[in-house]
Amino acid sequence: MAALAVAADRARGVPFVPPSYPSRDAPRGRGAIMIELLPPIWLVRVAVATVWLYEGLWCKLLGGDPNQLAVVQAVPRLGPVVGTVFLKALGGVEVAIGLWVLSAFEPRYCALAQTALLVALNANGILWSRRLIHDPAGMVVKNFAFLVLAWVAAGLP
Repeated sequence: MAALAVAADRARGVPFVPPSYPSRDAPRGRGAIMIELLPPIWLVRVAVATVWLYEGLWCKLLGGDPNQLAVVQAVPRLGPVVGTVFLKALGGVEVAIGLWVLSAFEPRYCALAQTALLVALNANGILWSRRLIHDPAGMVVKNFAFLVLAWVAAGLP
């Protein structure tokens, strides 16, 4: 019966979102407390950029993680030669993204680029090299959490 009443109210133009209660929420300062709990924006950006710089520079350009080369070489038509060149190029792109994050230039486009790249890398890694990735589900979960942080960095002033 209550569902019918709600549906009837919505038909008359009652909003889907409940109204805010500033008189109730203001004395507790909920919004202000949440803002105070956030780390400084520079720290969020440094955290995101450090991941990109580590993955790009150390793991790919300097060869610090040989498993990443094996994952790329497992993609059809890449093989050892093209796979190595592709991995170096990808490392350069990841370093560039890390520097872009630090620059804070157009942060929403930066977060969008990060999202597109990680989704593409995760999908192709799982599609072509699943047997070489020690924990595919864990990789996706960790990258999801990382992208949430990247979008937080994009949304902060």
